[in-house]
Formats: sequence, structure tokens, C-alpha cells
Amino acid sequence: MRWTLKAAPDTEKVQTLAKALGTDTIIASLLVQRGIETFEQARKFFRPSLDDLHDPFLMKDMDKAVERLQEAFQNGENILVFGDYDVDGTTAVSLLYSYIREYHENVATYIPDRYDEGYGISIKGIDFASDNDISLIIALDCGIKAIDKIEYATQKGIDFIICDHHRPGERIPDAVAVLDPKREDCDYPYDELCGCGIAFKLVQALALTNGEEFTGLTPYLDLVATAIAADIVPITGENRVLTHFGLQVLNQTPRAGIAALVTPAKKKKLSVTDLVFIIAPRINAAGRMKHGQHAVNLLTSTDFAVAAQYALEIEEYNQDRKDKDRQITREALEQIETNNEQERFTTVVYNEEWHKGVIGIVASRLTETYYRPTLVFTRSGEKLAASARSVKGFDVYSAIEACEDVLEQFGGHKYAAGLTLTENQYLAFKEKFEQTVSQTINPQLLVPEITIDAILQLKQITPKFYRILKQFGPFGPGNMTPVFLGENLQDTGFGKTVGEEGKHLRVTVTQTGYGGAPLGGIGFNLGEKLGQISNKKPFSAIFSIDENEWNGHTSLQLKIRDLR
Repeated sequence: MRWTLKAAPDTEKVQTLAKALGTDTIIASLLVQRGIETFEQARKFFRPSLDDLHDPFLMKDMDKAVERLQEAFQNGENILVFGDYDVDGTTAVSLLYSYIREYHENVATYIPDRYDEGYGISIKGIDFASDNDISLIIALDCGIKAIDKIEYATQKGIDFIICDHHRPGERIPDAVAVLDPKREDCDYPYDELCGCGIAFKLVQALALTNGEEFTGLTPYLDLVATAIAADIVPITGENRVLTHFGLQVLNQTPRAGIAALVTPAKKKKLSVTDLVFIIAPRINAAGRMKHGQHAVNLLTSTDFAVAAQYALEIEEYNQDRKDKDRQITREALEQIETNNEQERFTTVVYNEEWHKGVIGIVASRLTETYYRPTLVFTRSGEKLAASARSVKGFDVYSAIEACEDVLEQFGGHKYAAGLTLTENQYLAFKEKFEQTVSQTINPQLLVPEITIDAILQLKQITPKFYRILKQFGPFGPGNMTPVFLGENLQDTGFGKTVGEEGKHLRVTVTQTGYGGAPLGGIGFNLGEKLGQISNKKPFSAIFSIDENEWNGHTSLQLKIRDLR
């Protein structure tokens, strides 16, 4: 691990803010690091308000999208809500369908089959619309590069509204409206919305046009928060407001489908972490192992008994996903070791038998193991398909784009992407990708980095300090949980390994020369470092702060990320 201590923010700014807020300098320093330098900015940060959401009509083509939808409502047209099969796509479809259904009966949903149709707008989906007299398709979380598909739909007399958040290509599809804040000609103030977030902005624009109160839209924010967490978009600006209020809905009045998913986990209060590790994998499992429409059925169900049945089926898909994940990860690691490819700048593996729905997860596992830009390939019909994952600080999308002459198609984000190619292009791509990455990546990025916000003394960790830290949430990319460095630490002599095969490290620490009461700590997957702290050897540790509940008693503890 590389330990990187953030540069200390401007002292004058920190002291001015600390005085304005009546808080200590460590809190003010953490805020200034996040770009919060005034009392008013701090007020908005600590007290998110729905009034801080932007006017949806600032998004290019929003007026055209609303006008076309209203025309469809008035004429009784058949509308198809079309979306990707992942969490972002299925939540977006569920949100928009549920809203339209309140006003318009002639609306259906369509999720493409991951294996039969692949990612994005499909010819099969357009043909389905044509066969069912559907004259308007709203594409969610996809479509920004579907130029040929939109032309095909136009020939069949079908209009398209595209709601996407991926990077556009050189041309924008010739749809009735294309909502994407990443368009160069779009002046919307925030361009990090996820697909479900853009669906929500469309709903917000419709509600404004209809003179509806915003309070009627808050029940949809549980879906938006789930998508923001699952799609790993920054939890800053508008996303942070949407997540804050979405978590309130999730914890107070969750929709039947999400309540049914959470029930087996018995969580008292959901956090962003729970959305990422409990809710999202299960919603994703439907599209990975069976069909994404199962997730839409779950999320649009209003009857808890029905939703519970859907949730039970999805739990089975999720268990199947876990089994495939473990098996393929093991086989991929064996392939890398057999071919002695551990020292390359990239990890690229292929097996035509691997399950297409799991290769993205496996790519993440391999990235954790070797910490390299990673692609996992499998066969998809006549082509090979891959999921890509990257390391912090490296744009894997751009690296793939540099290899486009040996690709069929590709798309995605800085840290996660997908592509297809023909089998005879595989080796050429593998070598060109390795060459591209080796020439463009800073070798430092191939060592995992822990970024430290500040050096902290144990005696500074008080219940009041922790209460303020919690208000920095919801946490996620762009607003991560504060991470601290503690120096001159000693275990009191009770340090031990815990968990299966002693994988984790449990400690109680004091800090030499600073005083303060001993503080407990847990280091997940750090059991092997017990010898480094035994016999009261001094050490430094990187940690965040959380609460430990044991036998009805709650206490603060260090959540240790690394130590040396």
C-alpha cells in the first residue's frame, strides 16, 4: 500500500471557517479539503435541501422530451420504457414506468436480454415495439451511441427519447430528444448524474409542467439513491442531495420490493455501503443470471407478499451468481499464473465457457488481486465480450478507445467499461492494450493507494467529534469517509486475530506521549500483521472511525485500513 497524506489546506481558510462554524480546526480542515470554505457552503453541506436541486429544464432537449411525452399522453399512444439490465437501468425503468403509469395506461417496460441482445438499444427491442404498435420509446441508461438503431426505429415510424449519462461519440443520435449532461452542447450545471438520476430529472420536468408538488416525487428517491450507490458515480452536488433524501425514504417508507430484499438481511438502518453490498448485487443478479425484467417486476410491485416472492427468486439468482463468481475467479487466477502473466501492466484473460453475467465481478476481483487495468473475456454468440475494470487514477475507457481499430464496439466510464470483438482480434487487442497501458500509466498507480485526510491523535476522537463526522455523509466517490493517520500507537497486549482462519485483527491501542483512554480497533483482513504489533511494538495505522455494537453496548472504534 502507498500511504499518501493529503496536502494541508490553507491555514487561514481553515481558521476562518472554524471560527464561523464554532468548531475545531480538524473539522474545518476536512471541510476545506472538500471545497467547503464558507459558512453558507457548510450549511448546504450539512443540511442538504431539495431546493438545491437544479431546474431540469436547464438540461438540453428537456423541453423537447416533455413536449413529446405530453403529445403521447394526449393521443393515447403506446409508450415503451426501455433500459439497461443493470441496477442503474432497471431502477430507471422502474421509476419512469411507475410515474407514467399514474397518468397513462398504455405503457410497457422492456429490458434487453444480456445474452441474446447484449448491452443497449437492440433491434429486437425496436421490432417488439413495432409489432405492438408502440410509437415512442424512452431509452434509459443507454442509447447515446445508438445512431444506427435510432435510424432503424425512425424507418419503422418509432420516435426515441434518450436518457443517458455515458460519454457521447462524435455524433449525437437523431432522436426526438437526447438528455445527457455529458453532451458538449449541454449546459446543465451537474454532469455526474447516473441514468436513474436523469430519469428522475425527466419526471421532475413533467411534474413541473403539470403543476405538481415536488413532495409527490420523493417516494421515487429510494430508486435514485440505490442507482447512485450501485453505479459508483460521485456523491457530490446534486447526487449527494438525491442520496441523502433517498436514504430517508429507504429507511422510513421503502417500496415493497426493496423492503422484501432487505428483510432477510435484518438491517435496522440502510447506508450507502448497504446499498452497494446488499441491495445492488441482488438487483444485478436478475440480469446477470436470468433476466433484468425480474428486477423491474420486483421494484414496481406494490404488494409486499408478491414482492417477497420475487425477492426469494432473486436471492436464488444471487446465490447462483456467487457460486459462478468464485469458480471463474479461481480459474482466471490459475490462467494468469500458468501463463506467468503476473508482471504485465494489464490483466487480460479469456475462457469461452465463463458466464457472461459474472465477468464484470471477476474483473473487479482480479483488479483487487494484481492491481492492474483488467479485462475478462468470454464468448457471446459469434463475438467475444469483455468487462473492464481499472485502478484508481487510470482511465481504462481511454485506453480501450486507443485500441478501437481492433474492436467491434465499446462503451463505459473511466473505471469500468465493456467491449466486443471478433475472436481473431483477441490477441491483437490483448497486446495493443498492454502496449497502450504500459506507455501511458504512471507506474505508481500500479500500487494500491490509501489517501489520508489528516493526522489525528486518539484523544481527539470523542463522541461529539464522531457525531459531526457522521454528518459528512452520505459517503461515496468524491466525498469519501474521512481517513486518518495515527502515529506512535501501541497495542495494550490484548491484540489477537479473529474470524475464520484468523483473517482479521482485533486490537486495543494507546498513543505514546499523547495521553487519552485506550481505544479498540478492528483491522479486516489484517490478521497476518499481528506480529508487527505484538510485544507492544510501536506502529502507525491508517483508520476511519465507526461504532462497535456489542451486547447492547455501543462504543467508538478504529476501523484500521493498514498499519506498519
